[in-house]
Amino acid sequence: LSLAYIGHKDLPGPPNRVNVGDSYFKAAFQLLQDHPQVVSDRVGIIGLSFGCYVTLRIATRTGVKPACLVCINGPVGSTVTLSDSEGRTEIFDSYQKYWTYDDQGYVIFKEVSLPANLPPDSIVELDKLNCPLMYIVGEDDLSASSTENADMIEETLRSAGKRHLFTRLSYPGAGHLIEPPYSPNARASLWSVKPKKLITLWGGHPAPHAAAQEDAWEKVLNFLNANLRR
Repeated sequence: LSLAYIGHKDLPGPPNRVNVGDSYFKAAFQLLQDHPQVVSDRVGIIGLSFGCYVTLRIATRTGVKPACLVCINGPVGSTVTLSDSEGRTEIFDSYQKYWTYDDQGYVIFKEVSLPANLPPDSIVELDKLNCPLMYIVGEDDLSASSTENADMIEETLRSAGKRHLFTRLSYPGAGHLIEPPYSPNARASLWSVKPKKLITLWGGHPAPHAAAQEDAWEKVLNFLNANLRR
């Protein structure tokens, strides 16, 4: 199940906002659990970028019990507020004070997701995590502070006596969007961020990024098989 949560025509509310909340993600998880071809205690979640925050939030806040998680280059908290019980939302790109730009004027979002820059009340209660987590880092990620977020997860789990749940994969030269093998990677591309469209830097160099996608995908599948086909 690939779950839309922003910018989809079938979702309610204004575009460029996360117009859904915890109940939406919980319902999606339970929909899978209730499917006749699914073993209800063997549902895992994969999140990329902002999806990492969503993934960690589902596992620690909604009461559901995923069997395992895979997070790829994403934060432990969010500058964006998900829809609350009254449907109030916040624009997705409202936290622009941490945007930086290279000498060509391309925007870099990396500092937005530094743990120190995230609103403290948004940071996931990682000590409540009770399932294995694989976190994938692209060391040339220019869109998220992936290494710093991975460090925070690891240290929090260690303090909670849960370090054994954490697996880190880290790839020099790989950028933000580590996807299945042979998916094309663009170091920079046009992305719509208000008030205008900007060239966004994702990071990654062709050869090491491609190698990372091949290696990571094999290890993700092995991780899922180990935790979901037990």
